[in-house]
Amino acid sequence: MLALLDSAAVVGIDAYPVQVQVYVASGLAAFTIVGLPDAAVRESAKRVEAAIKTSHFDFSYSHKITVNLAPADVRKAGPAFDLPIALGILAATEQINGSQLASFLAVGELSLDGAVRPITGALSLAMAAREQGKRLLVPRGNLAEASVVEGLPIYPVSTLHEAAQVVSDPPLPETAPPNLSVLADPGFDLDLSEVRGQQVAKRALEVAAAGGHNLLMIGPPGSGKTMLARRLPTILPPLSLAESLECTRIYSVAGLLPPGQGLITQRPFRAPHHSVSDAGLVGGGIMPRPGEISLAHHGVLFLDELPEFSRDCLEALRQPLEDGTVTISRAQATLTYPARLMLVTAMNPCPCGYWGDWVRPCTCSLPRVRSYARRVSGPLLDRIDIHLEVQRPHTDEVLAAATAADETSAAVRERVARARHTQAQRLAPGLTCNAQMRPRLLRQHCALSPGCQALMRHALDQLGLSVRAHDRILRLARTIADLAACPEIEEAHLAEAIGYRSLDRKAWA
Repeated sequence: MLALLDSAAVVGIDAYPVQVQVYVASGLAAFTIVGLPDAAVRESAKRVEAAIKTSHFDFSYSHKITVNLAPADVRKAGPAFDLPIALGILAATEQINGSQLASFLAVGELSLDGAVRPITGALSLAMAAREQGKRLLVPRGNLAEASVVEGLPIYPVSTLHEAAQVVSDPPLPETAPPNLSVLADPGFDLDLSEVRGQQVAKRALEVAAAGGHNLLMIGPPGSGKTMLARRLPTILPPLSLAESLECTRIYSVAGLLPPGQGLITQRPFRAPHHSVSDAGLVGGGIMPRPGEISLAHHGVLFLDELPEFSRDCLEALRQPLEDGTVTISRAQATLTYPARLMLVTAMNPCPCGYWGDWVRPCTCSLPRVRSYARRVSGPLLDRIDIHLEVQRPHTDEVLAAATAADETSAAVRERVARARHTQAQRLAPGLTCNAQMRPRLLRQHCALSPGCQALMRHALDQLGLSVRAHDRILRLARTIADLAACPEIEEAHLAEAIGYRSLDRKAWA
């Protein structure tokens, strides 16, 4: 007997259809899975056999079972085919009514006791089911995630026995409507008002958030670099529904979506240790998985102790920072993951950390300071819009009570959101902030007056800036003007933007 039913698999963050073909014949007992399965799929034979038996169905030793996962030329990975294989065997042996199997797309991992366990990538699989016009049979633990997809009949199941009943006599579908109100007010445990002093750094943080600009902070230990970076997500605009869906798909594929959570509601903040590998940072593996830069999509990637990261890791960031995507090529697959993020980095000015500190003297020689600075390449520095010196706060600032100057994250976020709204209206569809402007839009929206041109020429001559740095100064100036609600870039805006490039390679070294 032959049974056919639909399933799907995830490659990258997109799902593609897979047809599960189960053929059961009389003969010497055998259970074979073909169609380019990986180890996890091949092992499903044992899980399926045990789950069928413990669910009080018959699994005869006089059957020769062959399972084909089509298309056969695409590698299948993961345990999500357990449930459709088990249902196919039950239908092929006529233990359940398989007349409605063709209307379902089934996914799920089976435990030995017949329980259906949650899987990764459920949101992408749900989108594939809707595109194919199917009803989705999914583990109950993935209900909240799958319910984000509107117009999709969802049948969550907890056991194989329940799944068999659903496909034989489908009840009314279930949904768990996502709480979209949390996108508008996700709530944070941290607040910018907790940072004492550091008004210049707070202003730079606001500019970076308003335009989506990358940021480098240089300062001695204890100056507040990490504290500032961790509060950057609190002043970014709330995620839109489209952005939340993109983030959720990435976290679901990576298996990092919290149980029972349907959507990522806060902008991601990723802070990998400096010992991270290339594959851990940009993604990789035999079947490439998303790395830290993709997990920070629409959020913040914070690299503390920047010079301590390996040179290969840092140079691998250059292309994703420009394109907003990362492409991982392997012999078996070439995948592209989204990576549109804000890069925030922090470093000490020298090996001992106290070069330029007003409290402790530096013990490093000038050659050591220069050698330490050159661990960060010039091309990478060119891709970081704001270079900021963060000084140790004075004692009076640390001990002072909160004042009106210590704005809350909500107040700053309101200004940032207004600036972002202005930019989204001005820029081409699909672009959300000034950092994404390409040269054509840069010429169109960043025209300089004669006074600004003279100021820019002087800065280029004095700092030896690259053409890329010139473009980034223009983007910064445009953002500063947007925060001030000015239609044109003025000299004060351009001067502030140039000040944020004062630690460029030539000036610093």
